[in-house]
Amino acid sequence: MSQHKENNPHHIIPIQTYLAVFGLLILGTIITVWVAEYDFGKWNTVIAMIVASVKATFVMLYFMHLKYDNMMNRVIFGTAFFFLLVLFAFSAVDIYTRISQHVSF
Repeated sequence: MSQHKENNPHHIIPIQTYLAVFGLLILGTIITVWVAEYDFGKWNTVIAMIVASVKATFVMLYFMHLKYDNMMNRVIFGTAFFFLLVLFAFSAVDIYTRISQHVSF
């Protein structure tokens, strides 16, 4: 029985931590709804993505246990998000150039 515990090390997260993260996620949802009521112009999407990214970070760190996992999984997640940002950047530039061409004519 003790050999099983040594071969399968898991980090036990206290329930208070889960409740604190849950509270932060609820607060993030409230902020999302509050921000959606106002028109910030072109910043609407940026603000929504920042709030969503913060909430996703908490979910990944605590509920997916990346905070206590080995560094390789963090590198894999970070690399995937980096390339996702690159994809969004190229798409945004492409859309911007197509819109500016149509507006100028």
